[in-house]
Formats: sequence, structure tokens, C-alpha cells
Amino acid sequence: MRIKKFLKKVTAVTLSAAMVLSMSACSKSNSAGKKQDPITLTVFSQLANYNGEQVGWFAKEMLDRFNVKLNIIPESDGTFDTRMESGNLGDIVVFGSAGKEYKAAVAAGALLDWNEDDILKEYGPYITEHMQAALEKNAAINSDGLVHGIGHGIASSSDDHQDFFYTWDLRWDLYKELGYPEVKTLDDLANMLEEMQKICPTDDKGNKTYGVSLWPDWDGNMVMYVKAMATAWYGYDELHLGLYDSDTGEFHGALEENGPYLEMLKFFNTLYQKGLLDPDSMTQTYQEMIDKVLNGGVFFSIFNYSGSLGYNTEDHMAANKMMLTMKPEDASPITYGMDTAGGNRIWAIGAKTEYPELCMEIINWLCTPEGRMVSEYGPEGLTWYYDEEKNTHFTELGASAIRDVNTVLSEELGNFGDGRQQINNITWSLDASNPDSNGETYNWQNWKSNLTGASCDIEQDWMDYTGASTIQEYLNSKKYVVAPATTYTDGEKSDELEVTWNQVTDCIVKGSWNAIYASTDAEFESIVSKMISDAYEYGYETCLEWNENEAAIRHQLEEEVRSKDAN
Repeated sequence: MRIKKFLKKVTAVTLSAAMVLSMSACSKSNSAGKKQDPITLTVFSQLANYNGEQVGWFAKEMLDRFNVKLNIIPESDGTFDTRMESGNLGDIVVFGSAGKEYKAAVAAGALLDWNEDDILKEYGPYITEHMQAALEKNAAINSDGLVHGIGHGIASSSDDHQDFFYTWDLRWDLYKELGYPEVKTLDDLANMLEEMQKICPTDDKGNKTYGVSLWPDWDGNMVMYVKAMATAWYGYDELHLGLYDSDTGEFHGALEENGPYLEMLKFFNTLYQKGLLDPDSMTQTYQEMIDKVLNGGVFFSIFNYSGSLGYNTEDHMAANKMMLTMKPEDASPITYGMDTAGGNRIWAIGAKTEYPELCMEIINWLCTPEGRMVSEYGPEGLTWYYDEEKNTHFTELGASAIRDVNTVLSEELGNFGDGRQQINNITWSLDASNPDSNGETYNWQNWKSNLTGASCDIEQDWMDYTGASTIQEYLNSKKYVVAPATTYTDGEKSDELEVTWNQVTDCIVKGSWNAIYASTDAEFESIVSKMISDAYEYGYETCLEWNENEAAIRHQLEEEVRSKDAN
């Protein structure tokens, strides 16, 4: 078969890389000790926020382990179609969902059959042994019944839910200074942020502070942060062009009158009118936003990655300043059931790659405990390690890096943030068990070494006030919603619906941002009214009908899971 003709070439490359590594400690002048030129693999990732060659510490991992450089190509308007037309999606291919584009790639034969010539068995042994449910799920969703990849966030067990993703991070030191005001409603939240701004009007660099700072990089069918706020508040999950109630199966379209999306849109406009929303939100990048968080310019985030993980640096904690969890009383954030079959962000290999075995080796390594840990936290020994009892620890450098991505690892490796794996997809769930450890997960927040008590007085104050020792313990004691893990995958849209869909979603995203920046309630209502009118003219009702059918399919699958669990 096709793969056979590359086998000798790839095997030679792999063996050559292995020889170089094994001989690195020796000084030899003969040609056998010379390292071959690295192979550059193209990684087309619909999840990437980065364009170009991987740099930093993860680049060195790839070079040292596989003699490979990664050239990462992110999704942008027309990128998928252009690459499909060229007949070559890339060497490693990552899809943002198992929807239309993934299914089109399968139908067109653009993705490698992982079982062709036993490539999975020979070059993906860890996947073969430990991820059978994910492989079976992938085969089941493919029109040809073959395995073309695995999903993301694979669990080692389906018995529990993931750690909370919506952590309601808040500047606890300011909250304490205000006397721990009751926060029950959205109005309470806005009022509290307003009071925080009064007592802390400038950040560490003297710039104006804000209650919240948004960014547009990850907008899709709706403005990301707006729909996420509804998910964090009501526990409704995003489902294409609206929000879905997993408990009841009810679907709330984005433009539903008094619905959750428009309610949260108005909330952010209220913050803007109060001077509490960063005015750069519509135009700044994620990195520009996180820099403001690092400087103490933001008081609140529903996500830990744009809140506590950015703000809680060693310097801030030494000054008894931290962002910690404070869930409003009326909020019921969603969390997700664990699934051994994984999610719908798919790792695949392009059918036209010249190096299929090498691609499989890399994906397989990312699926090993070592690969998962290195990809998440950096080089073993430098940023993290296992002690004699196999408990997981950060080094001093690693502890600094996890709290401040600008931490420099070394002159050669650069800073932690720049060197992170830029494919932007995961293999194992962060909350899956790590078999190399002493019963711990990949999630650093739950390692025994990080559960040794408060790191400073303000964290101790949070523990005393909440009665919890960890964020997850705190949130597990409050109201929340669990969405069961199922085999649901995105349905296909016709070409005609796709055109309509793109017009409608573009209208909603642009209209939403304009509404956020309305200077008065009357202007807000006018902008929203026009957005709704325009969206209906583009064909919003047709999109809604398709979406409601998707919600019904998903709910049926969830009910089957619930029924199975009950028995």
C-alpha cells in the first residue's frame, strides 16, 4: 500500500534521531554521529491561535525526541477549503469539532486510515492499549467506518465529572476590604465591581482598572464571553447558535426575547455604561487582555485562565492579593461528565503526509503520561517532577511558570508562555488519572504537593470564609449543573444552510459587540432590534430550526446516559 513506500525512509529518519540522542554524550568526528536535518511537519489546527514555527521549550522537545520542527497553520477564512482543494490538509490535522468539515475530510479521503498497514498498532501502542473507547467512537462517527483519529479530553473513567471550568474568579483582597458584600444577582455583581473600582482605581502600572476585560479572538457563532457568561450563570451549554439546557432539553436561541444570551449581552453593556468593561475588549488579543490581568487591571473573570492563573503571581501573593472563587448565589455553573471516548476536537493525520509513522509516533507520545505532562507543564525535571512516592511536584521554576507565563525557563528555552504547545489541543482530560503518579490526576490544582494549606494570609482568609480548602471543594458544595458525556457530534448543514448560517452568525457577532458598546439603554435596544431584524432577514429561523433538531438529538443521547447510570 501507499504507506509501505515511505516505511524505509521514515524508519531511517526515526532511527537516525534515536542514534543522535543516544550518542549526544559522546564526541565523535565520523559521519555516523552527524545529525540529519530536521523534518518539518505541517500541523493544520483549527484550534490554534498561532501561525508559524513552534518555538521555545516545546519546539526543543520535538526536536530532541523526534528530530522534528512543527509548522503550525491556524484556521482562518477559507483555510480549510483551500487546503482541501490542494489535496493536502497537512501532516498532523486537528479539527475543532466532528462536524461538517471533519466529515467532509473523511468523505474525500483526506485523512489517513489509522489501521492501514497496522500503523496504529506499530506506532501508536499507547493509544491502542489505553484509548480503545476513543478509537471506537471515531470509527462510529465516520461514514466509512474506519478510524481516522481520536477525540480530545479523554477520561480514564466515566464515573465522575470534570473539574469546574467556570470558576468565578474575583479579587478576594478587594472583596474582603468591602466587607464581603452579598452577591446574589447580576445587579449585585455589577454593583460590587463598581465598589471595587472605587477603592482600586488603578493597576500596578497606574492604568485604569476595570471589572472585566473581554477579547474577540475566540468568537464563533456568538460572542464567546457573552454566551459563556450564560453558561456560567444558568448552566446552559453552548450549542451552535444558542444555549441548551441539559436538564430539560430546552434550546434557547441566541435571539430569544429575554433569553439568556441577550440577558448577558445587556449585562456587559451595563458594565460598559458604568465604566467597568475594558473599552479595548472588542479589538484586543487574548495576550493583550492577559497582560492587563497580570498587572492587576481586572477584578473578575468567569474563567480561571483569564483570572487567577494570570493574576496570582508570587509578587501578588506576597502582597496578599489574589483572585479566588466567589460564586454568586443565583449562579449554577455547568461542569461536564467524564467520557472515556473523549470529546469532539479530533487529532488526525493527513492522507498525503510523507511521514505517517512519524506523525503517529508524535500523537502517541502526546497520549502517554509523559507526553501529557510535558505538553501541559514543560520539561520534566526542569518545571515538574515525581518524588520517591510518585507524588507530583512543581519545581520552583515550574511553580513560577504556572502562575506567570512570562517566567523565563532559560536563555535557550525562552519564557514559558511563548514556548507552550501551540497546536492548542489535548489528549487526556486534565482530570484523568495519571498512571505514572501516586493516584493523582494531570490537574496540578489537585496534586498533594499543592494542597499544603494557604500560600498567604489572603488565601487563608478565603479558606476561613468559605470553609473550603480548594476551589473544587467549594464549587462542589454549591449549585451546579452536570452535562452528561455522550456520543453526540455536530450534524451536517447543507451548502445552502451553511451560507445562511455564516451570514446570520456574522450579523449576530458584529451586532453583539456594537450593543455592548452602546452608551445608553435606548441605543442598546435599537442596536439589538436591528441585529434581530437583520438576522431574521438573513434566515435566522432556518438556522434555528436546524439547531432545535440538534438539541433534540443531543437530549435523547443524554437521557440514554442518565437511564443507563440509573440502572
